[in-house]
Amino acid sequence: MSDQWSALAEETAAHAQDFVDGLTRVACGEGGDAIWSLLLVEVAQVSLAGAKLGASKDVILSENLEPPIGPDPDLDEVRTALAARLGPVDDYAEVFDPYKDTTVTPYRLSDDLTAVAADLIHGLRHFRAGRPLEALWWWQYSYFNTWGNHAGAAMRALQALAAHSRLDVAEEALST
Repeated sequence: MSDQWSALAEETAAHAQDFVDGLTRVACGEGGDAIWSLLLVEVAQVSLAGAKLGASKDVILSENLEPPIGPDPDLDEVRTALAARLGPVDDYAEVFDPYKDTTVTPYRLSDDLTAVAADLIHGLRHFRAGRPLEALWWWQYSYFNTWGNHAGAAMRALQALAAHSRLDVAEEALST
């Protein structure tokens, strides 16, 4: 494996683990009133890693076959805890593909965030098993296929929440 791929695998693994750890901490109750801002930072940081994967040439496995790693962990407890913490702002509307499908679709932040985590964990399992190229292949493939879309949608929703929490308060203060 080239030094370029090794460095990208290490960097992506670090971002992936940071995201999973941060998401888990928020789901467990950390963050207080800053939950939206904390989640926004987590999603933005992992999206940078995804953008680097997207800008890189295609990762090609020599056998064009992903080695089996067994079942992925169940993240339903994290998803459920996030949904409870997010409450009424868990549901939002999004356009899935602005070029092909412009229908407004209902989304849930808790679903999006755990979908990202699930794909990142899958790659981390390859990485920890000593298969960094397989990890990169998975992260790149799943970035284009699933987690990039979920992260982008979640980032737009979280940015809107952060903006509303700041700007709406500023507007209320000005009107009083």
